[in-house]
Amino acid sequence: MRVKVTGGMEELLVYAILLYEGLMAEGEYYQQLNKLFLQSPQDGDLMYLEWETDIQKAVVYIRTHANCQRLDQEQFGRVLINCLKKAYNSCTDMNSFAGRMYDLWKNLPETLQRVEPFFTLCYADDPLSWGDEEQTRAIYEDMLAYYQELL
Repeated sequence: MRVKVTGGMEELLVYAILLYEGLMAEGEYYQQLNKLFLQSPQDGDLMYLEWETDIQKAVVYIRTHANCQRLDQEQFGRVLINCLKKAYNSCTDMNSFAGRMYDLWKNLPETLQRVEPFFTLCYADDPLSWGDEEQTRAIYEDMLAYYQELL
């Protein structure tokens, strides 16, 4: 069975990836899962996830069952960027944040890794290698504003 990645499932996939990377609290994931399940209680995948008490197994289930070829990239991106804004705004160590963003990029669906704004996660930390935190911040801030420019 393949999870249809449409509508709210993009958000659930984002949450699963962020959970895997330690960038989101379990409570936020469960809140979104409950919301989706209440909207579609007949969905077998959501029902399975509602009953799965092991968060790691739930994340693996979503990651392995999501059909990323049918992923709404804009919806996925808007949700991801919104979550990353929170992480960026609470960031106290840019080197640590940048490392986590690169790890996040490596765990994105391959269909998104070379597409902006996601590709930015791969190289935004490059200026840190020569001590230019200001440029790194500017790159991240441009990425975080990506969907605002599309309005």
